[in-house]
This record gives sequence, C-alpha cells and structure tokens, in this order.
Amino acid sequence: MKRPPLGLMVVEMLPVHHLHLKHVLQTVCTLEATVLRSFGPEGGQVLFTRDTGQAMLSRSGTCILKALRLEYPLARMVVECVWKHSSVTGDGSKTFILLLASLLRMIHTKACKEPDMSHTYNSREAAEAATAQRFADELLTFALEELEDLIALGVAPYGFCVSWEDSTAKTQPAPHSNTHCVQKLLASFFHTRLSHTHCHFISNLTCEVLRHWTFKNDLPSSALHFVNDNFPALHTPVSGFPISCSRLIEGQVIHRDFAVPCPQTEDQPVKAVVFTGYLQPTILSAGEVLKVGCGGQGTEEKSIVEFSAWSEKSLQCIIATLQRLGVSVLLSAVKQSAAVLALAAQAQMCVVECISQDELALFSKLSGTTPVSDCWTIEPLNVSTLTFCRPILLGVHRYVHVAFHDLQKRITVKPCSLVICGAGEGQTDQCACAFQDAIRMLLVTFQPMGRTSTTASNRTYQFHNSTSSHTADHSDRTTYSSSNAFLSQQCVLEPGCVILAGGTFEFLLNHALLQRARCCLVSDGTKMSTPAVSQLLANALLSVPQQIYSHNARHFLQIQTSILSFLPKDSHTFSLLYKQKPSTSLIQAYCTSEFPAADCKLSMHCCRRTDVLSKAFMLDLGLESVSCKYQLLLAVLQCVSSLLRVDMVLHTHTTLHTQSRRPADISWEGSEDEAED
Repeated sequence: MKRPPLGLMVVEMLPVHHLHLKHVLQTVCTLEATVLRSFGPEGGQVLFTRDTGQAMLSRSGTCILKALRLEYPLARMVVECVWKHSSVTGDGSKTFILLLASLLRMIHTKACKEPDMSHTYNSREAAEAATAQRFADELLTFALEELEDLIALGVAPYGFCVSWEDSTAKTQPAPHSNTHCVQKLLASFFHTRLSHTHCHFISNLTCEVLRHWTFKNDLPSSALHFVNDNFPALHTPVSGFPISCSRLIEGQVIHRDFAVPCPQTEDQPVKAVVFTGYLQPTILSAGEVLKVGCGGQGTEEKSIVEFSAWSEKSLQCIIATLQRLGVSVLLSAVKQSAAVLALAAQAQMCVVECISQDELALFSKLSGTTPVSDCWTIEPLNVSTLTFCRPILLGVHRYVHVAFHDLQKRITVKPCSLVICGAGEGQTDQCACAFQDAIRMLLVTFQPMGRTSTTASNRTYQFHNSTSSHTADHSDRTTYSSSNAFLSQQCVLEPGCVILAGGTFEFLLNHALLQRARCCLVSDGTKMSTPAVSQLLANALLSVPQQIYSHNARHFLQIQTSILSFLPKDSHTFSLLYKQKPSTSLIQAYCTSEFPAADCKLSMHCCRRTDVLSKAFMLDLGLESVSCKYQLLLAVLQCVSSLLRVDMVLHTHTTLHTQSRRPADISWEGSEDEAED
C-alpha cells in the first residue's frame, strides 16, 4: 500500500465494543451521582478546577455536565441531549439525568425478569436488550399519544394560569397577584441556580427588565423573545462586586471604549452614524489616472507622496460630508485606519471601533437607522439622534454609554441595559446564564402547548364499560368524533399554566398514571400493556420528590399527603371518565355536579385558585411551569429510546498525514492507485 497523499484522513479501526443494557445504566448512574450533589433547593455548589488552575463554581446542571471530560461516547450522547433540552426550556438538566437514571433502572429490572425469548437471540443479554428497547419504545409512544391529555386532565386543574399582561404591570404587585406569582415562579427557578439570599432580588430585577422591554400593542411574549435574542448586547457582566449591586441603567452600553475620545463634557443631543466597513478613499472615476512610477528612487517617492495626498483629500471629503450632516459620533464594526482617526480627531468627532454585530443590530433597531456599508452613500436617513454619548466605568472596564432621543415617538419601550455583578468571574457568568435561562423558561411557560399533527381531534377514543370489561364487543365502544374538536381546544394547556413546586407535578401525575392504569384494559400479549407502561412511568416520577426530600423522609410524606388532599375523595376524574355511558361526552362529564366548581382560568379546574395560592405560600414550595415539565418528560423518554437502540460502540482512531511531499512524487496514476487502496 502506497503512502497516503498530503492531507488524507486515515481511519484505523479498533475493536468493536458491544453495548449491553448494564453499560448504559452504569454510564447514566455515574452522571446522576455527579448532579445529585447540587440537585434541589438544598443542593450545594460544585467546584471544578482546570489544568490552568482556574476554578469554576456552579449549580447549573448543564454547566456541570459540560465541564466533565467525557471520553465514553455514550456519556457524551447523554450530555448532548441534556444540553439541547436545556437550551430550549432553560431548565431541567439535573431532573433530566435523575429521571433518565430512574427509568433505566426500572427498565433494566423488568427486562431481567421478563426477557423476550420469543425470538432467537445469541445470548440472554441480547434478549434483555430487545425487551428493554421494546419497553422504551412503548413508553415513548404512550407519552406522545396520551401524556398531554393526562397532564391537562390530572395535573393542570390543580394549578392556575398567570396573565402576562398583569405580570408586567408598572404598579407594585400585591400578595397573591399575577405579578407576585411570576416573581415567585422566577424565585423558585433562581433558588435552584443561585443562593437563597439573592433569588428574590434577581427575580424582581428580571421582572423589571421585562417591564422596560414590553412592547405595547404587541404579542405578550414579544418582550421575552426580544430579551432572549438580544441578551448578549443587553447585559454587562461586572466582577468584583456583590450580586446585590446588579442594576438597570438607561439606554445601551456598547462594550468598547472610544478610539477617539469624545470632546463634549455636558449631556446634549448628538448625531451618530454606523459604519459596517472601512472609511476608504473613493474609487477613481473614468478619466482620472493616478500615476505610480516604476523607475528610480525619486520617482517612487514622488508617487507615494501623490498617493498619500490623494487619499487624504478623499477622506477629508468624507469627513466634510459627515460634518454637513451634523455627525459627531462614528460607530464602526471594524478597526479604522490611523488616517481616519486623525481626521476625526481634527473634526472633533469621537470614534468607537470593533463593535460586535449584536450590539450594532440592537443600536440600529432602537435608533431606527440603517448602517452604512459604503461611506460615499451617506444620507440623512442613516444618521441617528442620541440624547448623549459618554464614557461609563463599570468595574475596571470603561465602555460607551448612549441614550436614544425621541424614542417614544418611534417605539413604545424604554430601553435599558442590565448590569450583572458577581464576586468573581465564575459567579458573574453563573448569574448571567441563570438570568437568560429564566427568560427561556418564561418563553416556554407563556407559549400555548399545542398538539402535533396527530391531534386529539383526529384520535378515536374507545372506552369500555367497567361492568363489561370481559365481553368487549363493538357495541361497548363509542367514538367521540363530533365533540373531539372542542375537546382538543379544552385539553391544550393555556399559556402561563403553573403549579406548586416541590414535587407537586410528580405527585399528581403519578396519581393520574396509576388511575389510568387501573381503568385501562390490558391489551394482547404482543405488546406491553398500557397499565404496565403507566405504572412504570408513575414509579419513575417519584424519584424526583424523593431526592428533593431525601434529607427528611417524614417531610416527603407530609408534602405528598398535603398535595393529594386536593384530589376528590369519592372518585377520581379518570375513573369517572372510563365509566361514562356512550351517550355522555367527555366535556359533559366535567360539567356534571360530581366535580367541584371551577374558579380558575382553566376550564376544568378541580380546586379554587385562592386555595392553591394559600397552599403555595403556606408551604413555601414555590411555583414551576407545567409546560416545561411536559417537555422534560418527552425529552427524557426520547433519550431513553435512543440510548437503548445503540447496539455497539465502534472506536476509531483518525490520523491526518501532513508530511511534505514533492510535487513530482504525486502523479495521477499514483493518486488513483492510492484511492483504490
């Protein structure tokens, strides 16, 4: 075999590693042991040290998992799933690992007890893997088809909905109001990411930021989208100060210093223009010739002098045009030449260079002007008016601080920049990441949880009478096709649906799943029965509150008893649902006198909102998003199904040959031979 050509990738195949179910479980349990140290409100900080000696202190599950040096590809696959989920919802990375490990343990136990021996397998491990894969697939199918309905019917009625318009009100929030509930939702989120001392301060600061960036006559979530999309340009990290020094300041902070200092000392309106390219001399027009000598030394020096004079004169024309437009501030995305800086200083213009694209985009959006790419096409529409442009000292860095003139005439927000402080660089970054994750969590919370293409309106619900479960014929089944469209609208969670934190979601869904298992009929033996699927998922859910109250088992029982006390004593929603006569629709079942009266925004609430709020503040459990919990369960079940589909790990070792070779050594014939080899 000939030597590979320059830059050819050579892949060396190493031995194949067959993956068993126990290997998957061991990998996930190792990750679980790592995140459990910081799980829950009582969790602590995790300290990492790098080879450079730099220390990282964090409670964020995503940061902890990404900081691990994982060589095993299966572990990296799990971390990738966690990161993708948390990048959308902003929360749930540690709960993701906890639920994943709990489900895999239960699937492993069932697969070892009931291996699928109906087919021919080489070993018992292969049979257990096939059984586990079947369990995971049926769990995912069950979740995609029925989990949303179970949450809408068995969990959401015991929560309540908060209104985004009320939560962004300018007035001081009253106890048990919507604004206070949003702050409590944020405080519960920050409690698991930051210290208990600062969670309420940061939650109030988050609400204040959203109130400043709320667009009138726009969608409720427009402020959340705007802050999330422009967060790098909207916040400034400052190390060396306590978190309580974090604050809002008017206008925009551009994270660069003046290349040419601003000569003005008093706040007065100024005009600015944004350049995305270089300020360069004009291109010669037809008939203009600039001679560059190629002869002796004197000719070359004369040509250089002529070129410098022509270039300076051309730049002076640009500066003169800017002066006629009244421009005194130049904002540039690139580094300008020394000649441009010198001419700007002579004209008493301040210059800011190397501004990031995010900050320039935000500036253009707030100023209402278009950046200039060609310096010879400047028009009055490209010039923006600023209330002031001055330096600002934040920590040890000096930045440019601008405010926009007559902004209320164009947009209906009051721009502000967020200054996030921290004792060290790691603490500051942790607070900034938690702030942005909280915005993502609110985005998911206030978005309606719609259905996929296989909606409930297209499903066929078949219910058997409980008295004739052994003689199920066609007459015992009923298809709700006429009322399914209305049913779909009622079952979808409304925006802003929240519930008590501290395991309330898991307790209620566990109860709903167990009731679902009791009321369902067992299918044939070719597939896993629906009751078994419901019971498996229900048992796995309890691992979350068990870890939350792991320090006090009695507290776990007290909270569980207190939460389940809201459930009806005589009968449950699902038992009534499956005992309905064929002529009674699902919506009519909820409107009967057998259910408590509803006094919430959700149409099928089984308890009053005041009772729920009183319970929340009495137990001090906080609040959490129902939509985020639902998406977390779907992500975990998808990850389980993907993990158990992996049969083997194929190790490869890639080498890039970069040794130099003479051109004569490489021929078309040799290249073809090497390609064939």
